[in-house]
Amino acid sequence: MRLKIAVSVVRFRPWAPFPVLETETFAVFRDGSRRRNTGRYVEGTCPNCGFERARGDKLSSELRQQICGERRADALCDVVAANLLFSIEDKQAVLECMALDRRLETLMAMLANELKLVAIEEKIHTRVREAIDKSNHDYYLREQVRALQEELGEGEDEEIRALRERLATSKITGEARERTEKELSKLARTSVHAPESSVLENYVEYMLELPWGRKDAGEIDLPRARKVLEADHYGMREVKDRLLEYLAVAKAKGNLKSPILCLVGPPGVGKTSIARSIARALGRKFAQMSLGGVHDEAEIRGHRRTYVGAMPGRILSAIKQSGSMNPVFLLDEVDKLSRDMRGDPSSALLEALDPAQNSGFRDHYVEAPFDLSDVLFVTTANTADTIDRALIDRMEVIEVPSYTLEEKIAIAKKYLVPKQAEAHGIPKGALRVPDKTLRAMIEGYTHEAGVRSLERTVAKLCRRAVLRMQEDASIGRLSVRPDELSDYLGAPVFAKKPEAGEDRVGRIKGLAWTSVGGEVMPIEALVLEGRGEVKLTGKLGEVMRESAILAVSVVRARLREYGVQPDFFEKHDLHIHVPEGAVPKDGPSAGVALACAMLSAAAGLPARADIAMTGELTLLGDVLPIGGVKEKLLAAYRLGVTDILLPRENERDLEKIEPAILEKLNIALLDRVDEAFKLVLPGRAEIKVAV
Repeated sequence: MRLKIAVSVVRFRPWAPFPVLETETFAVFRDGSRRRNTGRYVEGTCPNCGFERARGDKLSSELRQQICGERRADALCDVVAANLLFSIEDKQAVLECMALDRRLETLMAMLANELKLVAIEEKIHTRVREAIDKSNHDYYLREQVRALQEELGEGEDEEIRALRERLATSKITGEARERTEKELSKLARTSVHAPESSVLENYVEYMLELPWGRKDAGEIDLPRARKVLEADHYGMREVKDRLLEYLAVAKAKGNLKSPILCLVGPPGVGKTSIARSIARALGRKFAQMSLGGVHDEAEIRGHRRTYVGAMPGRILSAIKQSGSMNPVFLLDEVDKLSRDMRGDPSSALLEALDPAQNSGFRDHYVEAPFDLSDVLFVTTANTADTIDRALIDRMEVIEVPSYTLEEKIAIAKKYLVPKQAEAHGIPKGALRVPDKTLRAMIEGYTHEAGVRSLERTVAKLCRRAVLRMQEDASIGRLSVRPDELSDYLGAPVFAKKPEAGEDRVGRIKGLAWTSVGGEVMPIEALVLEGRGEVKLTGKLGEVMRESAILAVSVVRARLREYGVQPDFFEKHDLHIHVPEGAVPKDGPSAGVALACAMLSAAAGLPARADIAMTGELTLLGDVLPIGGVKEKLLAAYRLGVTDILLPRENERDLEKIEPAILEKLNIALLDRVDEAFKLVLPGRAEIKVAV
């Protein structure tokens, strides 16, 4: 009987990560005789036995001689299995076959599988080689065509021609046009397969998409502008007057550089929304950029194109999106910029917000000047204290004060209730909220300078009203009375504090400014037997602690005038506490109130509870001006405290108070702290109204 087996040789291929098998077969007989079989890859014959040798044969000469010289089938099977099978499991399977016929059949099957793998790998290699050859062939032909076109001066690629046509019709001028033409020429010479091709194309397209020379040339209509501002916002008299002044001058002169307006005020008073109204009043496009948390200079100026994934800055991106070179550009939350190792964004804004140099603003990605002088920049901030000094020097700061109770009622009645009723599907006129109900809602369920919380409260009221109307179809119209608010909104969140209360020793009402508006801040002082220690509690900041230490010295210098021994503080401890201890408090404006509380506690004299005060104190007893006067006075007015002590230098700030409110306040202007002592402590001297 004649059996046929496959003998494998190892062939290395340069493109493979490991050596692969390639087989050549020959016939083997039981008696040891054999007949050669031609293989697929033949490049010669074996000098030992005359068998054909496969191309790429890497068998050692010793192994080849051993295989060619073997005359016994079982020995040949063992030699082939030991040297040409890679898997331990396959070798074990051959060894387990005791019968020679079975062993030869098993080995032949295994070598046949190896032959199939070699054929598949050769097929894959052929496909890869053909794909590479085709790519090289196409590139070679394309470069030949490009070279011929350049020699003949004939047409370019269709996309390049389209970009050249857009550039020809674009209003881009000067250095920007030169750079765009240069990059476009470089793109035309670059292969589409080159990595820089997409970078060049993106740059050229971005430059062509910028609104070069496109401006909104609407005629300035002052009556229309006033009407728009009045319709969109209630109050804000100073902001509206400043904008109308700018429009009037621009209309008279015909060409006026846009100012940089900075609206500073507590949250929820409408700083962001008024920027949209400005754009609508001017008939311009609107662009917006939020600066809260921005800490990378590249967000403002963009990245240089040498970086992978470079992008333009957000200023030019917003202007491109608006489609105009003179939009109203809102830079929101400019006081919340931060800085780190990647740069200082506030410094990057200096060029954009400086009217003297923003006509040539350079973005790192564009690398060409862009005119921002016609852009009306409007920035917003909650406080001007954290804005970079060089940056705020380039802006015109307009304070947007908190709303009075009457203003909130008017805003809710005119804007919030109709808006939320429509948003919740309530028919017009089906829900009525009287002024008394709005007043109770504002006093009991909101505590803010703006109207955001009030709007959410009105929305909750509308949801409850819709639920009642849907459950009871007989309800066509619904009117909410003040005593029914708890049914709609639950129990009041903020209990109304007593307007004055009784006079107590060591308790004074101070006036403070917070991020949500003004506050009436009680200050308490207590004298204990001790060794002259001063203890301060209530989470006070460093400045306020220093004001308290200074107030102690001011009071000690005046103890004898109030019948107290000069060594009183050497034998007693003084404890100063400001309630609501979880809320941080800081600033120098509580100096007068701290001194009055200390003197009341030291002299044992009850302090008047119907007076609120504010003012910074010096070591010699002078009273210095403070900020946030309007917010502080409105806070006192909301609580019904009408007698106010105010530094004399803040008299100019009283012009910002509504005349109707100012008439209800008795304001005493202070030059020295002694005047406050006489008014607050007994004697009950009447406050002389100074305004």
